[in-house]
Amino acid sequence: MFSLCALQVLAICLLSEGQRLHLFWGHKIGIVLVLAVCAVAIGFLYHQWREEWNTFTLSFQVTAPYLHVGAVAVMTVLSWPVAQHFARMNRKAPRAIILGLYFAVLLFLYLVPLGMYSPCIKEKGTLGPKPAIIGHRGAPMLAPENTLMSFEKTIEHGADGLETDVTISWDGVPFLMHDQTLRRTTNIEEVFPSNKTKNAASFIWNELAELNAGKWFLQDNPFGTKHLLSREDRAKANRQSVCQLSELLKLAAAHGKSVIFDLFRPPHKHPYRNSFIHQTVTAIQRSGINESLVLWLPNAMRSFVQQMMPGFVHIHGGKKPIKELQEDKIDKLNIRYSEISSKEIRMYAAANISTNLYVVSELWLFSLVWCSGAHSVITNAPQQLKELHWPWFLMTPSQYRTMWISADVVSAALILIIFTFNWWRENGLPCFPYERSGSDNLVYSKFQTEMNNVWSISKEADYCGDRVSNTTPTSDAIGLA
Repeated sequence: MFSLCALQVLAICLLSEGQRLHLFWGHKIGIVLVLAVCAVAIGFLYHQWREEWNTFTLSFQVTAPYLHVGAVAVMTVLSWPVAQHFARMNRKAPRAIILGLYFAVLLFLYLVPLGMYSPCIKEKGTLGPKPAIIGHRGAPMLAPENTLMSFEKTIEHGADGLETDVTISWDGVPFLMHDQTLRRTTNIEEVFPSNKTKNAASFIWNELAELNAGKWFLQDNPFGTKHLLSREDRAKANRQSVCQLSELLKLAAAHGKSVIFDLFRPPHKHPYRNSFIHQTVTAIQRSGINESLVLWLPNAMRSFVQQMMPGFVHIHGGKKPIKELQEDKIDKLNIRYSEISSKEIRMYAAANISTNLYVVSELWLFSLVWCSGAHSVITNAPQQLKELHWPWFLMTPSQYRTMWISADVVSAALILIIFTFNWWRENGLPCFPYERSGSDNLVYSKFQTEMNNVWSISKEADYCGDRVSNTTPTSDAIGLA
């Protein structure tokens, strides 16, 4: 496959130099197969990474100014083979088509910045404050997720809040667990092998307390960051257990960190299926945490929670009309970063409704949501985002106009020189041999290998200085005896 791709690249290079390609039937089949495999692979990747394509599309919002300059540079490089073919062709129609298509694309690229929008092109002084950073299940790159160690690492790296997932045990204890089962993040298969597929809420707390919730992290190395841990941290991670919600709340209260969590309703026949909200609120009350540090996300029984704990900050999951949010006394949204635009973020902000975006872990993506005006983000990499003090790709409109116009002017000048040079060379002007083929109907030139077409270096200067009408060299101009 690699060799076929390399042959295709070589073929393009030969065509750009005016060579005819006499392909063997096996080469033709190979080219078709390469194209078919590439098409199938792209379709498969699109299906498997559908959500990632949204992220890929978003990346253009911050990289578009630089991609524009890159595209102009590519078109400038392509002007060389285009100019060669244009100069060698005699038929007016093909000339007009090639030149028209090339300059239409070039003109589009030159003018596309007029309709381009990037949140990171802003006037000085208009950039909002850096979004607050909330650790997604703690700091899952540095410690096992949803363990006390993970949240301690989040606080150690200066994050502003902690995010987690809460499940209710069979005996009513709220604990931290994201998955429905315990197989991925505990050693349930070793301790209770016959119950390894049971719902996490089907265990009593004493059973959950027996499980190890850290060994899997060292074995699976989910983010490829195990090497960043010190020997002491690895030993500590290996000893982590399932964490109660009350433990997390006490840690957050001691450091003044906000807490946001998803709350899962227990399965059918669970003794606390209909009172899981009350159990969770009771655990929060007993922890002693300041109510303003609790970002209440669950929609179930929200009015009851507002009456019982009026100090909670209430968050709605997803977008909702501003009027309804105000009626429900909700002043914050929790939404996936790809499902809201910078315009909508500004619209909500104008109504004093802040936005919390998840899960934002890449520095370029954090830069984008910062420029868009997001108020906080949930991230897998709080230790990295905390170190970013300025958005990537940020520039003022005047800086971008200078970059855009400069790139276009330089490109246009180079293309003009390239076309002039190739026309000059291909049409037999002084100091350049006449390279066009004898037939006006041929597009490509041929290699001339006859001995009478090989010029000596000694006579080249005379030729350039005083060009003769007869191009056949005399006997004393032969370079070889």
